Amino acid sequence: MADLELKNLFKQYDDAKGTEVAVDRVDLRVDDGERLVLVGPSGCGKTTLLRCIAGLETTTDGKIEIGGREVQDLTPNARDIAMVFQSYALYTKMTARENIGYGLKHSSTLSASEREQRVEEMAEMLGIEELLDNNPSEMSGGQQQRVALGRALVRNPDVFLLDEPLANLDAKLRAHMRTELQRIHSELDVTMVYVTHDQKEAMTMGDKIAIMDDGEVQQVASPEEAYDHPNNQFVATFLGSPSMNIIDATARKDSKGVTFTHENKTLARVSSSYIEGINDGDDVNVGLRPEDLEFTDSATGSSFTCRVTVREYQGNSNYIHLKFADKELTSKVPTNVTPDVGDDLEVTVASEDIYVFDPDSGEALKTKQPSRVAP
Repeated sequence: MADLELKNLFKQYDDAKGTEVAVDRVDLRVDDGERLVLVGPSGCGKTTLLRCIAGLETTTDGKIEIGGREVQDLTPNARDIAMVFQSYALYTKMTARENIGYGLKHSSTLSASEREQRVEEMAEMLGIEELLDNNPSEMSGGQQQRVALGRALVRNPDVFLLDEPLANLDAKLRAHMRTELQRIHSELDVTMVYVTHDQKEAMTMGDKIAIMDDGEVQQVASPEEAYDHPNNQFVATFLGSPSMNIIDATARKDSKGVTFTHENKTLARVSSSYIEGINDGDDVNVGLRPEDLEFTDSATGSSFTCRVTVREYQGNSNYIHLKFADKELTSKVPTNVTPDVGDDLEVTVASEDIYVFDPDSGEALKTKQPSRVAP
């Protein structure tokens, strides 16, 4: 095991059509035994970044250090990493036993009996002992995934890389394998970098998450920190399901705080103790998480009126789609809250739960705050 550090990492592709920057000056550190999840939309550069770490892509500039050793110019087999791909990439003519032990045979000095013992120990950890003599064609997707994990982990690598390893599994098996991966990581205490486009998977899998967009890392933080205190509007809207509601607004400031209006309709009010750096008349974007929208019985100074357009039953909650002026909003409420389509509702959001962003840079001007009495 070892820590992993990326310094000013840059990857650019050049062809007849021009240049494309896939990884743009990334600085990242993953401590020894830590689990980092790279998450972002398709095409944001997360898989390219992982392949650069693995040595499957040559870097244009920057450094990759594993355990303090620079490896960006080394071949993949000299980096002491192991990688699991989305496609599993198992050898179809080999048994599970042969697949798991293949890397040990060609990259270690272990004897045949020592290799066999290591393979059986790994199979027991993964719960696939009875499958060791089966070929991949005789296994389910989840079983093949476990064999791929075993083949990578049996080598006891310094860094373990996973590129969307659960993408081909059904929803129930994905949830089970997420738990299994966390258990395996805890047992082996290996440094792990995990790539996914699924923000829910990232939130559950990572000690830290790195949110990427357009080749750049937007924020590195714990899942809780990134969700409650996003650096910018992109991070705020990417994390969370349903996504955060964003409404363009105008700030109206007085001695007690700031009122945000949209089309001259009051949207939210924030105490002066919660927010700084906003002037009267500033244009901002206000962010409201669906779970923070509450329905009230009557209009108040901090409520706004919405009309119900759609109601979606989700099993453990309801998604209520609302129309406010020209904006479509989504709220997430308990299943016993069942307004009818066409109903007009008074909606309010606690002052501490309101997010505010600069409309030009996207920078967060206010994020979630500890609860206190709002004006």
